[in-house]
Amino acid sequence: ATLIDGNGGNPLANSLVIIENEKINYVGVVGSTEIPAEAEIVDADGLTLLPGLIDAHYHNDYNTEMPTLFLSKGVTSVRDPGAWMDYYQPARDTGKDLPRLFLTGPHLDTYPPAYPDNSYLIKDEMEGRLAVNLFADRGATAIKVYLGLSIGMIKEICDAAHERGIPVTGHLETANAKDAILAGMDGVEHVTSFGTVLIPMREAEKYKKLIANDKNARRKGRYEVWNSLDLESNTAVKPLIQLLKEQNTFVCPTLAVFEKQYDQGDSVEVNGFDNMVKFVGLAKKGGAKIVVGSHTWVPYAKLGFAYFREMELLKEAGLSNMEIIVSATMENARFFRVDQRLGSIEKGKLADLLLLSENPLENIVAMRSVKKVMLNGKFLNF
Repeated sequence: ATLIDGNGGNPLANSLVIIENEKINYVGVVGSTEIPAEAEIVDADGLTLLPGLIDAHYHNDYNTEMPTLFLSKGVTSVRDPGAWMDYYQPARDTGKDLPRLFLTGPHLDTYPPAYPDNSYLIKDEMEGRLAVNLFADRGATAIKVYLGLSIGMIKEICDAAHERGIPVTGHLETANAKDAILAGMDGVEHVTSFGTVLIPMREAEKYKKLIANDKNARRKGRYEVWNSLDLESNTAVKPLIQLLKEQNTFVCPTLAVFEKQYDQGDSVEVNGFDNMVKFVGLAKKGGAKIVVGSHTWVPYAKLGFAYFREMELLKEAGLSNMEIIVSATMENARFFRVDQRLGSIEKGKLADLLLLSENPLENIVAMRSVKKVMLNGKFLNF
């Protein structure tokens, strides 16, 4: 196969990968080492080999089909940033193959919550710390904060999570993203979380009060915020991106869920969305860490294809095909803090792999051409 390793290196033509006991044991070219006599040989001539894709923003509820559907598309690991962990028990009970599940527990939020069914409410910093330890004890691999929290609460949550060795990510939007990052947040969910940092302070306060009175007002309001921006002349853009770079903050834009075209949106929404796309491109160019998250359900992709639509929008933002692939694999593994065992095709790593019938370096749409998926060293049947 033509091998794309996930680290951003040059593709390796005529590659040979040997898998043993669920792990990658050798990576090279055909003829560079002796193939074990007992090996099962898979001829991948003409195909492209990549690490399994990692989805940083996956939602499921109690769906029993969705995890396996995503796995069949090459998404071998997912993080659900804000759901009770028992939501996945029905999917586990089916006995079907599932992607690796990285769960956070419900959103940490204050009253009134934006999503009551998926929220764990706290009233102060101490309750935030207690919540972190509660969900870490139950197996959370990250913590998700929501837009209702104060910066003081976010800081205490970050301190507690880092003591447990797990990252904190969050949907901000009304909380100031710069302050939250400086308080210790490792990741930011949704490009819309940066809107209130980029508009004038008085306008930001108006928007925050609007959302405080009606959480649903942000569905239209976020487009109005982004429509008002001139990113080229906006003096807040460069300092924000510089902060993201300096703090090594991961940004999961989830552009696909906000996508507006004229068949489903007006000029304010379409222009606002275009500015979101442009900002992501500027952030990447400025050194920010961009990762891929699907949001599962998006307006311009069939069920199961949201992840690929997100990759295609990152292409529109200006990322190269290789940068998008790295964002989907190794960069996400770093975000999850599992880069020692996942995210790239290297000796010693777990063998989560996919074979494509087309080369995504030539056209990012080729990511949809998944032919085979390997999880834990075994090719799966769907």
